[in-house]
Amino acid sequence: MTGSLPRTASVTRPAGDAKLHAPAAVRNRDAICDMLRTYAPRNGRALEIASGTGEHIVAFAAALPNVHWQPTEPDTPRRASIDAYVAEAGLQNVSPAIALDATAVGWHKTVPQNDLIFLANLLHLIPAASVQNLITEAALAMAPGGALVLYGPFARDGVLTSEGDVQFDSALRAADPSIGYKATNDLTCWIGDAGLIIVKVVEMPANNLSFIARKP
Repeated sequence: MTGSLPRTASVTRPAGDAKLHAPAAVRNRDAICDMLRTYAPRNGRALEIASGTGEHIVAFAAALPNVHWQPTEPDTPRRASIDAYVAEAGLQNVSPAIALDATAVGWHKTVPQNDLIFLANLLHLIPAASVQNLITEAALAMAPGGALVLYGPFARDGVLTSEGDVQFDSALRAADPSIGYKATNDLTCWIGDAGLIIVKVVEMPANNLSFIARKP
C-alpha cells in the first residue's frame, strides 16, 4: 500500500488502552450497518479488509451477531486497537486481528473461504493495478454465493460530483499520482473480470457508494 498520503486521508488519534479513534469511521458506521443488514449474509464467515481502528467491526459484529468476523490490518498499532475495541465490547463473534496486505498477490490462500468480504475507504488510496488485484484475490477468497461489499468515494463514470471530492482527489494525486478516486465504470469492469456479479450499487451518505457483488 502506498506510504505517501495527505494527512486528511487517514485521521486517527489515541483513545486510551491501545484504542485509536477515527472520526470518519464513527460518522459512517451506522449507515454502513444499515446497508449490511439489508444486503449481507445473515450468517457465516466474514472478512474485513483494512479494518483500521476497529470501530467499524465492533458495530458490524453487533449488527450481524450470527456472522463470525475476521478483522485484518497491516498496521501493528491498528491491530492492537481493533483487539482492544473487541475486548471492550465483549464480542464473541470476532477473531483477533491478523496482518493482511490485500494488495499482495496470493493472499486468498492464507484465509478460509468467506461468505462476506467487506472493505471501506481504501480503493482511492491505492493504485488501479492494486485495486484489480485486491478484487481478484477477494473473489478467490469467497465461498460460492458469497458477497463482496466495497464502500467509499468514487468518480461517477469518471466524473467527480462534489467540490469536496474534487479537492480530496487532487490532494491524493498530488501526494502520489498513481492513486485517487476510481471510476465507477472501471470498478464495474474489474468486478466482472474477477467473475463476480454486481447486484446493487447503493447510494450512501456523504456522496459515497457501496458496491455489492456476489460470487455465482
